[in-house]
Amino acid sequence: MVDLIQVLKKTQSLCPECLKILDAEVFEKDRKVWIRKKCPEHGEFEELYWGSYEMYKKAESFACDGKGIENPNTEFSSCPRSCGLCKIHKSNTCLGNIAVTNRCDLSCWYCFFYAEKTGYIYEPNLEQIKFMLKNLKNEKPVPTNAIQLTGGEPTLRDDIVDIIEMCKEEGFDYVQLNTNGIRLAMRDGFTEKVKKAGVNTLYLSFDGISEKTNPKNHWEIPRIIKNCRKAGLAIVLVPTVIRGINDHEVGDILKFALKHIDIIRGVNFQPVSLVGSMSKRDRKKHRITIPDVIKKIEEQTDFVKSKDWYPIPTVSSITHLIEGMTKRPQYELSSHFACGMSTYLFKDKEVMPITRFVDVEGLLGYIEERAGKLKKGNSKVLEGLKFLAKINSFIDKKKQPKNLSFGKLFFNMVVKRNHNALNELQQKSLFVGMMHFQDLYNYDIQRVQKCVIHYATPDPKMPIIPFCTFNVIPQWYRDKIQKEYSVSFEDWEKKTGKTIKDDFYRRDIKKLKAEPIYKKIYG
Repeated sequence: MVDLIQVLKKTQSLCPECLKILDAEVFEKDRKVWIRKKCPEHGEFEELYWGSYEMYKKAESFACDGKGIENPNTEFSSCPRSCGLCKIHKSNTCLGNIAVTNRCDLSCWYCFFYAEKTGYIYEPNLEQIKFMLKNLKNEKPVPTNAIQLTGGEPTLRDDIVDIIEMCKEEGFDYVQLNTNGIRLAMRDGFTEKVKKAGVNTLYLSFDGISEKTNPKNHWEIPRIIKNCRKAGLAIVLVPTVIRGINDHEVGDILKFALKHIDIIRGVNFQPVSLVGSMSKRDRKKHRITIPDVIKKIEEQTDFVKSKDWYPIPTVSSITHLIEGMTKRPQYELSSHFACGMSTYLFKDKEVMPITRFVDVEGLLGYIEERAGKLKKGNSKVLEGLKFLAKINSFIDKKKQPKNLSFGKLFFNMVVKRNHNALNELQQKSLFVGMMHFQDLYNYDIQRVQKCVIHYATPDPKMPIIPFCTFNVIPQWYRDKIQKEYSVSFEDWEKKTGKTIKDDFYRRDIKKLKAEPIYKKIYG
């Protein structure tokens, strides 16, 4: 029997074996979306792309292109072989990543990289980090304003506070620390130091609520939450979701975040990127896509439905309105529609997604209409007044949470550009996101060309590189660059007087579980 398929688009991909650039097609079969390509040497590869055709089509309807890069930092020859921010890249950097070390105190099997795997220490010095920050700030037409310090485990650097302060000195308003949180749990006063230095949010690894699903930092999480409450440092939980490992706990992860909504501002689920050499059987066993996780959340909660989620570029209409008001290019989340989905949850007497009381599509359609009028030269005062008069027609005030005046907050945030309104909205809600980074099996070059999360490097020939080339093709980018700017274990140990094994964390589980805060946090 012949499978009935519908080709959705043509693209290009890579052979997982030899990295040859191949023509590929994304197609629908059995109400799911797949990608396939054929290598002359290694045969055909077919991989799940999105677990729901209906959700894919909804996301696709919000697709948009960004403004591109006015000052590309690499010459285009072929994508992704000459990857960087070249003339064909369609999006500005919304979040700049800087890997400040490849050392880690853990060794998780699904991690992209750490020193024990690579065989060398990559740790850019302060001058090199400043070079990376300046390159991100010099991007045109929109300078990067948000930075994430990542690794390895960035808190292993003795000068991490100096690096955070440097980010603020170079003009970054938003600094995120990507961490397992162990040092924030175990070192007195350290959380206050990173908060004072300028960290806005901890991007905290959190793979489940049980010891089995979160062996990374389950026992330290209560201390981390306690210390962040004391310091006033917001947390975003970041679960890597793997089918058959922790996908049965995605609903409980959300419930845990809502329980601690005073300090946890968001949950960003990351369906696992299946990097490395892996059999087709193992990929099928562990592969999970954005719609699959969304469906699991719907099954495991009584408050979030599949219809409540929207793709990342949905909010581009807000950017267009602000550009019309300011007459300047603005930060735009113009990622590929298949890269991520999100929603907002509000906690009143019950948990309520934003879609329960806001006509999201109606409101965003109206915003795009007003942005179009501004682009044609209409008065921004007149358009602002029209927006103020109309906004509440998209809000069901009977259903919206009692402690929330969404229309007023949204107007102040978008039209008046009031950052306090944005902060208030964030404090009254829980952002829930879904970001699926690619691997060689589901690689779609069109996604890479619209990437909004980029790595800065110390290499002047390739200073800024999209996430899904930097990490997915390490032999061309990440490992090649970092090895060039690295030192051997032996040289690093001579210089520091430490050994690489000194980093390894050894926990006293019995002691941590006996602490009152452990029982209080986990209930």
